[in-house]
Amino acid sequence: MANTVSALKRVRVTEHRTLINRTRKTRLRHGIRAMRRLLETKDVKGATQLVPKTYSLIDRAAKWGIIKKNTAARYKSRLTIRLRKIASA
Repeated sequence: MANTVSALKRVRVTEHRTLINRTRKTRLRHGIRAMRRLLETKDVKGATQLVPKTYSLIDRAAKWGIIKKNTAARYKSRLTIRLRKIASA
């Protein structure tokens, strides 16, 4: 266990940040999952409406450091490709 005041504070801050990061990561996963479900059911209208919200979640997660920048780009690219595929069909 930490002995100094600053070390005790770091423990408190780390626990708090861990909770926030866990919440943000969960929200990101749920957003992507909702988008993927719409794509699987071939709901073009619903998926098109959800794109801005999903992209926003992905971009914010990358900004906060929850996921890396290239990971965010990959997620968005793959979702876009799938959406275009079902929209053209």
